[in-house]
Amino acid sequence: MSLLPLEQRGSKPPNGEPPVSERMYLDSNLRRWFARNLGLWRSRRQYLFNNEEVFFLDMMIRVEIFSEFQFGEPRYRFSWWPERETDFFDRNPRYEKAGVMEATLMGHQLQRNRAYLEPTAHRTQIRQVDEHEMIFESHYGDWDVQEYTRMIYDDRYRSRAIYSWQNNVLEIVEHHHETRMEDASAPIPA
Repeated sequence: MSLLPLEQRGSKPPNGEPPVSERMYLDSNLRRWFARNLGLWRSRRQYLFNNEEVFFLDMMIRVEIFSEFQFGEPRYRFSWWPERETDFFDRNPRYEKAGVMEATLMGHQLQRNRAYLEPTAHRTQIRQVDEHEMIFESHYGDWDVQEYTRMIYDDRYRSRAIYSWQNNVLEIVEHHHETRMEDASAPIPA
């Protein structure tokens, strides 16, 4: 009687690789995950600051892809603006009321033309939790930022939790509940 191949028995092959059915191919999964995020989103946000101030803010976010890649890698454009007028930006000038960020997915890193809280270019490390959730880790200036983004209910919703430390002190905790308003538009021409 012959045995099933190692992959079908759930055992690891002799070279230590996980069975084929359990392998995750990060690059293709990341590209697919980013494609699932394309479109227009309404972002309902709660900001908890170190001084115990709490703010609520509704923003709009558009995620687009460029038709041509950079260095053979996909490029994205993120645009944001408030859903309605608010004094949040007057009270918290570190945040931009509206803006655009461009980013290139390079393996398990996102090369951004601006940082989260500063207008300086930087690289964000990406860790994949599963097919629905990514963790983004950024370090620039005296800031360390961790963002957990999870796609929910057939990609109709996203949940984001963002933790920002300045000089090793947790300064800002954000919770974003996001609802897809429009599907992806046509790629941006070069």
